[in-house]
Amino acid sequence: MASQPLAVLHKAFHFAVSLLTDRRYFSILAALVIIGDVLLTQAIVHLVPYTEIDWETYMYQTELYLEGERDYALISGPTGPIVYPAGHLYIHRILFWLTEGGKRLNMAQQIYAQLYTISVALTYLTYRRAGGVPNWLLLLLPLSKRLHSIYVLRLFNDCWTVAFVQAAILAYAYGQNIIGTALFSYALSVKMCALLYLPGLLVVLFKQHGLLATAAHVATIITSQLAIGLPFLRQYPRSYLLRSYDISRIFLYKWTVNWRFISEETFLSSRWALGLLLAHLATLVAFGLFRWCRSDGGVRNILISGIRRPSQQPQPAVVTPDHVVTLLYTSNLIGIVFARSLHYQFYSWYAHQIPFLTWRTKFPTILKLALIAGIEYAWNVYPSTTLSSGILCAANVTLLLGVWFGFPEGHRIQHAKSA
Repeated sequence: MASQPLAVLHKAFHFAVSLLTDRRYFSILAALVIIGDVLLTQAIVHLVPYTEIDWETYMYQTELYLEGERDYALISGPTGPIVYPAGHLYIHRILFWLTEGGKRLNMAQQIYAQLYTISVALTYLTYRRAGGVPNWLLLLLPLSKRLHSIYVLRLFNDCWTVAFVQAAILAYAYGQNIIGTALFSYALSVKMCALLYLPGLLVVLFKQHGLLATAAHVATIITSQLAIGLPFLRQYPRSYLLRSYDISRIFLYKWTVNWRFISEETFLSSRWALGLLLAHLATLVAFGLFRWCRSDGGVRNILISGIRRPSQQPQPAVVTPDHVVTLLYTSNLIGIVFARSLHYQFYSWYAHQIPFLTWRTKFPTILKLALIAGIEYAWNVYPSTTLSSGILCAANVTLLLGVWFGFPEGHRIQHAKSA
């Protein structure tokens, strides 16, 4: 009789260990974590006060649009003018209607809570498709205080771009590139931060389909941006293009999370901005030349093959789901490392990707977890300090270097190559 409870405990313990370590139980653990995260998110919505930052401005901007204003120079709100492409307005037109002009905050928070859950689910599906991460890593994803805040306590529009990008990455990982490009295009139409993925995406598309198909995808992205912005381009093209795709925008020093340890004078200088841009481009070129095509015999082989047969896949390129996800996540991380400024809502751009990328390094597990914890800590210090921004930059750079010297093409590219 006494052995029966012990047997039950033994089975329960064995099942718990299997959930955390056995790949066959990955989806079950993911489902359980999502359910737990839904409950946590609802608790946050009901127990933590909402903080107004940009939601009211989004509603003001949308109301002006609904009243017929098409000049981007005249669409503004309490915190400033509109600086996003037209996809931002189309999404908030729906939210405007669902929340009675933004007045039903609880409804807005519930919508963002669902969006957060979708984002988490897309992340788990991407992890599952790419592989190369332990089951128990899923337990870390719901633990970000800042990320929950960005979604359900701040209602930032970054969340919509992130969700569309996550869906696009999942589509690319399954080889559904037409769907992926459509989703990526809409993500870009909400906020131009999606451009950070473009260098990695071009490599993926070129290796999968060759030169002509890659050009077709690029043309689709450009054409879709023009189509989405058409109501504004018809009447005030200059105003729309300058404001929705303003790459020269200067950020306020008081909001920076990543560069607090430099002086405000340096932060605002054009030389600093140019230096970051050149470092960003140089790092992308370095990954492109020396890391992202190593298993294919080098970038030279891929380019020559792709140019000689522009309508066919370059040989001997092998593109696995792991390779796709690793390249896209890394391309985004490179942009974040060299961003002119990171604001608190920008954490959503890569928060769910950090655990995956740490497992594309060769660091010991304790250092991987320290990187995740350090980045989360830095994003939760408000206002940012010299110490917090220094930790954030050091952790981001360390993570990028870890990928460079680790598995920049993904864990399973070598296996696919030998097969």
